[in-house]
Amino acid sequence: MVVTPSHIIEYLFCPRFTWFEYVLAIPQYEGRHFKVEKGRNVHDLKLAQNKEYLRKRIGVKQKWLDQYLTNDSIRGKVDEVLLLDDGSMAPLDYKFAQYKEKIYSTYKTQLYCYACLIEENFGNTVKKGFLVYTRSNNKLVEIDISDTDKQEVKRCINEINKIVEGNVYPKATKYKKRCLTCTYRNICTK
Repeated sequence: MVVTPSHIIEYLFCPRFTWFEYVLAIPQYEGRHFKVEKGRNVHDLKLAQNKEYLRKRIGVKQKWLDQYLTNDSIRGKVDEVLLLDDGSMAPLDYKFAQYKEKIYSTYKTQLYCYACLIEENFGNTVKKGFLVYTRSNNKLVEIDISDTDKQEVKRCINEINKIVEGNVYPKATKYKKRCLTCTYRNICTK
């Protein structure tokens, strides 16, 4: 199975997401939420506006917009792939969100996934990524990306494939508060 950043984020939230959605094929219908739709619209607008001043500030030599990247294990669409002055590359992702001095782990995980894709598809090192918070006046935030972060993405891909291909019912998350808002809470055996 070729996974997406969303698969990995769901797996990290609770491995049973993978079981319900990709083994039993019970959809969660997340795409219908207002913020998801609004975020997609803002994403399209930001790509069209092409904010050059952000790129100059971080030393961008070259950019590729709206890149669909894939390999044998993961696929995803990166808002921008950047070639930086130091010769490394970086993903840039727009978020329809306000910056509140906290960077969600889901945002970081998405950048880590994109880093793996960029390294394989462009054959270049990724050491950092960038988030642009569109509801905070396009605030730009830099995120360090380590080899350990990229290895964790690969570990998650392997675990997801074990669940799906092996038809394995995984343990639930150890964070029981997550169960309160889970799409599958009514059918999951805790």
